[in-house]
Amino acid sequence: MSSVTAHFAAARGQVRTLTARELPLFREHLLRLDRESRRDRFNGSLDDDFLARYAEKCVQDGTIILAYFEHDMVRGAAELHQPDLSADSLPEIAFSVESSVRRQGVGSILFTKLIAKARSMGYRSLRITTGAQNDAMRALANKFGARLSFRHGESTGNIDLTEAPTPGVVAQPKTAALDVARAVTDYNRAYWGLWFKLYGMIKPS
Repeated sequence: MSSVTAHFAAARGQVRTLTARELPLFREHLLRLDRESRRDRFNGSLDDDFLARYAEKCVQDGTIILAYFEHDMVRGAAELHQPDLSADSLPEIAFSVESSVRRQGVGSILFTKLIAKARSMGYRSLRITTGAQNDAMRALANKFGARLSFRHGESTGNIDLTEAPTPGVVAQPKTAALDVARAVTDYNRAYWGLWFKLYGMIKPS
């Protein structure tokens, strides 16, 4: 089973491209972001009016939005902004994930899908900017070959699509591996504790 398939099994949702008519779903997703998530995405806690205007602007300027759906609600989004909107003519990518679906591989799914989309459009390089405190996104960007530098409170870097890892083989997040290791340890401790008690090797407390 590929890591992407495993991520889908954990996340239970699906990813597809939003249409212009689905703007309200994207806007509602942004408005549901908590203070920490807004800070991670926009490098600051911004008000609802800004987020609503931002969502509308994305649809108007041709930004491609890949959305992660659960129960017909957008819980995560990956944005691919067109290069003509950038000073250096590089397409820029951005991600937002609601706290309710974090640590389920949603970011990895969106990142993988967006890289594949950018490649299919013939892009050779992408720019990513994220808040300096967004450790999860910086770690994920590094897995895809981003070279990030810190300035003005942000981490900014480029992803070379000619060298970035092939979508579908991105490694599982370290947090997932750690959770598995802890679960195995807990299971083993409980198992042997019960075994020793059954055979009188540990006196009941």
